[in-house]
Amino acid sequence: MSKYSSIAVIYGSDSSEWEISCRSGEFIASRIDGTIYDVFEIFARNGHWSLVAYRRKNSVRVILPESGRPEIDKTDFSVTVAGNKVKFDFAYIMQHGTPGENGLMQGYLEMLKIPFSSCSSFVSAITFDKFTCKNYLRDTDYVKCADDVFIRRGEVTPELAGKVIDKLGLPLFVKPTDGGSSFGVVKVKKAEEFADAVDVAFSEGKMIIAERFIPGRELTNAVYHNGKEPVALPVIEIVTDHEFFDYDAKYNGCSEEICPAPLSAELTQKIQEASKKIYRRLGCSGVVRVDYILSGDDLYFLEINTIPGMTSASLVPKMLRTAGLDITDFLTEIIENAG
Repeated sequence: MSKYSSIAVIYGSDSSEWEISCRSGEFIASRIDGTIYDVFEIFARNGHWSLVAYRRKNSVRVILPESGRPEIDKTDFSVTVAGNKVKFDFAYIMQHGTPGENGLMQGYLEMLKIPFSSCSSFVSAITFDKFTCKNYLRDTDYVKCADDVFIRRGEVTPELAGKVIDKLGLPLFVKPTDGGSSFGVVKVKKAEEFADAVDVAFSEGKMIIAERFIPGRELTNAVYHNGKEPVALPVIEIVTDHEFFDYDAKYNGCSEEICPAPLSAELTQKIQEASKKIYRRLGCSGVVRVDYILSGDDLYFLEINTIPGMTSASLVPKMLRTAGLDITDFLTEIIENAG
């Protein structure tokens, strides 16, 4: 017997990632078990929330015309469809970036006491900020963090480039602390490139970091909670001929995603154990994806994605297929073990 009946899948966002979010959300909505739940798809962007499609139990998906999409009533998280009011009793959040990944959507749902699929508002807020999240993990013995310099807009001076390069060396990365999908991330190889990289990063956020370049293999690993304990999925190695795993490499087929990663059993276990420890230390919920650089024997934490991409071509579904897990059953497990 399910805990929930009406599942609202929320996608779209206020960030540059909103189109990717829509693809993830539509995929998730199509894979949620239609024999158990009514599924409602909500497009939410810049304060405008509307119902774009729905699928009743054991029925086909109904797509609403743009002129006939009812507004979501935010006072109680409900919608009126064909004269009938539907109050959602669970939210599956698929918003990449703000407000779904930085805790704002979670805070709204927490105030209404509506369970949801992701980390809490507090955990979402700290994990969304790369600098803050790294500070929670710097002193652990299972993962390392690259040296960095935190920069607010008012702190940019003509002397900044020299100070940062003296500390971090070249090449280095400049990135917004709160972005995703590699928007605003620049690899700086020469001192004269630093100022432009800072401008690009600030175009995506109010705070940025410069981070030491760590050479090595890029790996990623997802973790979810099965109701009893965190479970790590197979590790993926990302191989690209780009300078790094940028937007083009992520979404336009310019990378190879090897699953399972060609690692020894011992090293695979080390990474999976580190992922589960990070999940517990940060207080995560639902499914998250942790990104790493393996440099020699050292495992460096890059970032954590608390709303990872979930299209058929995304990394987490690829891990699920490798593990032999059915995605519909997996989503049911995430929904039923939330809260």
